[in-house]
Amino acid sequence: MATADAKQRLRERPLGMTAFLSIIGYALVIGTFVLELPIYPDLTNAQVNAFTHAIAGINAVTTVFLVLGWYWIRAGEVEKHRRAMVGAFVTILLFLVVYLIRVGGGGTKEFVGGELVRNAYLLMLAIHIVLSIVAVPVVLYALILGLTHTPSELRETAHARVGRIAAGSWILSLVLGIVTYLMLNHIYDYQFPSMLVSGGF
Repeated sequence: MATADAKQRLRERPLGMTAFLSIIGYALVIGTFVLELPIYPDLTNAQVNAFTHAIAGINAVTTVFLVLGWYWIRAGEVEKHRRAMVGAFVTILLFLVVYLIRVGGGGTKEFVGGELVRNAYLLMLAIHIVLSIVAVPVVLYALILGLTHTPSELRETAHARVGRIAAGSWILSLVLGIVTYLMLNHIYDYQFPSMLVSGGF
């Protein structure tokens, strides 16, 4: 009964729930960056690396889910599309947990490379971050509509239009995140700000 009531509330107030959930997500990230919440463990450099690789793997899996979801809806495979998009949302929630632990534990790295390459890296990173921020409410809105309406009902909503924007911005953000991960961790070099990371390799 409670589940049915919650679904009905989501169905009746998708914009309100989108705003509420977006604010919670933003607050978690901003709180971790700005307030230095004492709820995260101090990480060693090796642990930061492990979390970084895990984040890249999660982002790659999320990208696959999104591309499959896009393909399946264009092929008329509605149920497969729904499962893929729910899968993408679950993996991005996992990403959020791992990311917050890494950042909250002092897990930052600085790019080391030539000025031209560094500028390209920073530009891609900036676009990745902006798209990540902007995508949150759009993704949540599309997801809430998708989970609370039948396929025939969705034709009367903004789900398809919003979903295209959500998936496109999300995929681009994830791809740029993976490219910057490769540049930082495998193609060029990085350094740890010693005052932020406790422990050693």
